[in-house]
Amino acid sequence: MTITKRFWIALIFSLPMLFGMILMPFGIMIPGGEWTQFVLTTIVMAVAARPFLQSAWASFKKHHSNMDTLVAIGTATAYVYSIYAMITKQAVFFESAAFVITFVLLGQVFEERMRNNASNAIEKLVNLQAKEAEVLHDGKLVKIPLDDVVAGDLIRVKPGQKIAVDGVITEGSSTVDESMVTGESMPVTKNVGDKVIGSTMNSNGTFMFKAEKVGSETMLSQIVELVKKAQNSHAPIQNLTDKVSEIFVPVVLILAILTFLVWYVFLGATVATSLIYAVSVVVIACPCALGLATPTALMVGTGRGAKMGILIKNSEVLEEVNDVKTVVMDKTGTITKGKPEVTDIIGNEKQVLEIASALEESSEHPLATAILDKAKADQITSNTVDDFQAIEGKGVSATINGQKAFVGNDKLLNDVKIDEELHAQMIKLQNEAKTVVFVGLADQIIGLIAIQDAPKETSKEAIATLKSRGLRTVMLTGDNKRVADAIAQEVGIDEVIADVLPGDKADHVKALQENGKVAFVGDGINDAPALTMADVGIAMGSGTDIAIESGGIVLMKNDLRDVAKALELSKKTFNRIKLNLFWAFIYNVLGIPVAAGLFYAIGLTLSPELAGLAMAFSSLSVVTSSVLLNKAKISTNVKLA
Repeated sequence: MTITKRFWIALIFSLPMLFGMILMPFGIMIPGGEWTQFVLTTIVMAVAARPFLQSAWASFKKHHSNMDTLVAIGTATAYVYSIYAMITKQAVFFESAAFVITFVLLGQVFEERMRNNASNAIEKLVNLQAKEAEVLHDGKLVKIPLDDVVAGDLIRVKPGQKIAVDGVITEGSSTVDESMVTGESMPVTKNVGDKVIGSTMNSNGTFMFKAEKVGSETMLSQIVELVKKAQNSHAPIQNLTDKVSEIFVPVVLILAILTFLVWYVFLGATVATSLIYAVSVVVIACPCALGLATPTALMVGTGRGAKMGILIKNSEVLEEVNDVKTVVMDKTGTITKGKPEVTDIIGNEKQVLEIASALEESSEHPLATAILDKAKADQITSNTVDDFQAIEGKGVSATINGQKAFVGNDKLLNDVKIDEELHAQMIKLQNEAKTVVFVGLADQIIGLIAIQDAPKETSKEAIATLKSRGLRTVMLTGDNKRVADAIAQEVGIDEVIADVLPGDKADHVKALQENGKVAFVGDGINDAPALTMADVGIAMGSGTDIAIESGGIVLMKNDLRDVAKALELSKKTFNRIKLNLFWAFIYNVLGIPVAAGLFYAIGLTLSPELAGLAMAFSSLSVVTSSVLLNKAKISTNVKLA
């Protein structure tokens, strides 16, 4: 039976007893009284609690104790004693056993849902592959399923289609958007002899390529395998309550036995009286509040995070956050906006944009979109062009009002000279890792347009905040070194690791982990292995489903400043869990001497009824502590001068 079904069974059969407790002060009793409680709790114990009892027994045989041991002993003791108390006409505690099972199963339902999310990430990676390919067979192009493609096949790719497998171009040319795999922000021009990557998107040209790697050998398949390995490489974090229970459970049992022996053997009490004291000791130690400690804090913390646009996906990440020393960030879409845009215009801005936008309206080059977006934003009206011509690998040319105009790179200039001032500006822009486009009219260069995937407006402030908290910042990107260094210098990153392939990102994260725990922030498919390998994976909400599923924390507002907030909220939530565990134990620990009858001489005793009341106070304190997490202050970001 699944954990979810066990939880619903426990909840449904516990609710009548909860209503009975609430209505009791008003003189309204649950129909059937103790017998109804006995039947309801017996069903819970037989169905929902059975795995806990089995686990506790298995641990006992290996001379260990864990959370299941606490649950099993607490619920079994309350249940068995309640049967005895029902027969001897004393107060029963059936509801305690049922409530403990319900609360503990609630926490396990959350954990199971998180594990399912992790496996869904891999399924979504696989779904990114093309479903079929257009292969040349016997001189004819035929569509075949992807699984039937073999190495050596010649495959045609049209504009807007996904590239089926990894290979090398044999005919034609195009630009390919590889950002989903490599992290490269700019579409890459591909010609004969260039390699292409399966599942990346072809932009504007048609080409033939020879399949080299198929099936499990493709780069996407290797990324899938890396995510699987990274997920499996995480050692399960032992629950804090398990660590405490290794000592707490044996001590409680020994104290209960000693209590019975002292009262029965040395003080001459009856078996019933001695048993009541012993049971009070175990009941006061019953881990009812432990079942609440983690899920309530997690629910409040994650609920508050959701209101802030921060999704904390599992409780394990909360513990890891406390020791993070380094924050590693992807560049494209994380630090930067993720798309090229015009950053500088040199010359008469209006004239330069008028000519450039007029020519680029007929162009299919990816950089044309950035120029057209800028013209639209500045409300520039394009002129009519004649004799339009696209010059492969160089740019475009046309006639405007009888004058020849051109837009392109330095290969298009031929004998056209550039004056010293424009040349100096060109060098400056290129040193800033910007793509420079030349705009010419009547055989003269009239201006320059610089295009770059620029940093987000909030990136510099976000990184300054992280550094102010003593965290080391690292950029890990598939972009080239010059571009990465320029962006890093602009936003204040401490260290740059550039020219990194997807398969190497996780390796770099692993290397950085040798100097302390690492948080990784990313948004692309290529970031999935690194997000999973990192101690704390933080995915940007605007990124791919794969990145979001692989991250332990998701920033829905796509604001890098939320990284610091997420880390602080996670710390406070985990610290609240530890505080809850303290309150879960403090009543028990302080109550044990009283329950054992240590203060009997002065008239201070703790019957099983009062022990149950102490458990109720313990649970109440845990819930109150969790609710107060909503009032905990999350520091604002630092302000830059």
